[in-house]
Amino acid sequence: MVEIKTPEQIAKMREAGLVVAAIHAATRKVAVPGASTKDLDDAARKVLAEHGATSNFLGYGGFPATICTSRNDVVVHGIPDAETVLQDGDIISVDCGAIIDGWHGDAAYTAFVGSGHSAEVVELNRVTEESLWAGLAAVSKGNRLVDISKAVEGYIRRQPRPTSGKYGIVEDYGGHGIGSQMHMDPHVLNYVDRKRGRGPKLVPGLCLAIEPMINLGTAKTHVLDDEWTVKTNDGSWSSHWEHSIALTEEGPLVLTAPDGGKSRLAELGITVAPDPLA
Repeated sequence: MVEIKTPEQIAKMREAGLVVAAIHAATRKVAVPGASTKDLDDAARKVLAEHGATSNFLGYGGFPATICTSRNDVVVHGIPDAETVLQDGDIISVDCGAIIDGWHGDAAYTAFVGSGHSAEVVELNRVTEESLWAGLAAVSKGNRLVDISKAVEGYIRRQPRPTSGKYGIVEDYGGHGIGSQMHMDPHVLNYVDRKRGRGPKLVPGLCLAIEPMINLGTAKTHVLDDEWTVKTNDGSWSSHWEHSIALTEEGPLVLTAPDGGKSRLAELGITVAPDPLA
């Protein structure tokens, strides 16, 4: 059953989303050569404490940390630790969330560590982030769930192919509904699966987390013995971006973007809804 939120509940989710945005800002500053992934987790814990929020990652299904830190060929769900030290030229995905008064926010970004990144890795990260915004722009009254998937995949497929042959769109993981829980119906694919049909209509009160994961090679992945860390089968590097978004009567609002998605969606001809916390 898809959970439909009231304007008051969306306002609480906006509060949680801004905490997530603050975690992103804090961890970006820490994600430098020589820092451990535990250092990033410590920074996230500090932000949560400062805002009176709790983590929706810590303890989720037994997950042992506050954020996921996924480096290079790790797609998602990497576990922070003191032994994993960032190196110049790495990329690192930071996925995190926050809970305020029982309402959830969830978002991820992939950052460049230091310098010296190949043109293909830079382009991979650009394509993944831009495909996220294409998906967010499809969150509109009258559209259906498949229109988000179509927008994400369509953007990726229109880009020039890397020398590896193609971008691998991860199929085993995707976006999801969000609200009173972190993961809820509906599941949001990053590609079109015609067997699933068009999916539900997008209506005011619907909140989703959209999160493309793209590999610079195969789309195939496997889970390590820790039962969390997901890696690409061929060792190709992976980029991961995510935002939580609400559809309101006035239009979409990107709950985890500091400006509500105003600047990026304006580039795509979309006007965002008024910020309930403004």
